[in-house]
Amino acid sequence: MNYLEFKEIRKKLNMKQADIAKSIGVGTRAVQYWEKGERKIPETTAYFVTNLLLNQQEKQNEDSASPLVLSDLKIMNVPLANQYAQAGYLSRFADEEYIESLPTIPFTADIEHRGEYMCFEVKGDSMDDGSYESYLEGDIILCRNIRQDYWMSKLHYDKWDFVIVHKEKGILVKRIINHDVEKGIITLHSLNEYYDDFEIHLQDVAKLFNIISTRRKNNRR
Repeated sequence: MNYLEFKEIRKKLNMKQADIAKSIGVGTRAVQYWEKGERKIPETTAYFVTNLLLNQQEKQNEDSASPLVLSDLKIMNVPLANQYAQAGYLSRFADEEYIESLPTIPFTADIEHRGEYMCFEVKGDSMDDGSYESYLEGDIILCRNIRQDYWMSKLHYDKWDFVIVHKEKGILVKRIINHDVEKGIITLHSLNEYYDDFEIHLQDVAKLFNIISTRRKNNRR
């Protein structure tokens, strides 16, 4: 979320800078810095104020992955496969009715609205090595689907981490460190050194997603 979007949301909420600062739990000066573009707006703050705005709207967005346009601000609600819904997602990922029944997470227009998006909740500690690159249990990750015809070319694994929906192993959050295009085999790596690398064949993969961004609670590193 950029400073113009934040300011527009605050105005739509009919809040003064001091009011929204109090609701977020920060000082008024922090809001002033954000609205001048002098400091980056935290992802958790963007999530909170976006929810405030959405709760104020009389009409909810019926399409879970289409942008809702508010002046120059775009918001889209992305389906979330949380830890409780992931078993169902594995068997019903192609069922549009099921996808529409999932809870959603709002995101603003700092992401591109073309393509199929899903959010997943991270399970376990295999991608936690204590560094800033870690994905912690409970994190919400925003992902964009990679079409199967792109799997035939070398994946851009030096740029993204991935969510792999494997037909037998389930939903995997991993780093890809090698892609043998000729054999259709990818090598998956965990950031946590206690987990070994392993190979899977793409023919056993139902869906493949790039991880676009991560959302984490304020009280966690």
